[in-house]
Amino acid sequence: MNSTVIQKTFLAISMVALTALALGCKPSAEQDRKTTAEQLDKVKQETKAAAQDTKDYAFAKKAECVAKMQSQMTEINRDLDQLMARIEKSSDAAKTEAKPKLQAIRDQAAKLNQQLAEAKNATESTWDDVKAGFKKGYGELKDAFDSARQWVSDKIAP
Repeated sequence: MNSTVIQKTFLAISMVALTALALGCKPSAEQDRKTTAEQLDKVKQETKAAAQDTKDYAFAKKAECVAKMQSQMTEINRDLDQLMARIEKSSDAAKTEAKPKLQAIRDQAAKLNQQLAEAKNATESTWDDVKAGFKKGYGELKDAFDSARQWVSDKIAP
């Protein structure tokens, strides 16, 4: 029995000692807030640096991106010329109906060519906006072209 009492006493003393140790080692709430704030500031700084590095990298790839834009415009202009040639071989009624549609697409392409010129001259601060504008405009142009191509396929036999 004495050994059981000794074990329970030892266990109780151990628990008190561990609790005291744990409480003594635990930082105060103020230290927790300070540490958390420091960590948050560090993360913010690292995030800003990473964002700037990404922006710098994107701008460094400007020439490559502008070349791709130019290639896309060359391709769509070539496809428009082929579509126009196909329409020219069709009936007068089809030509009359198709020409305003194709002119609207050519106008969109001309506007996009202006955006391409802006992209070539973009600065680091304007690059993201210019690139996004071209991407949006190209998507709209591509959709309009695909719609016109479908219209020609439906109206004009190959």
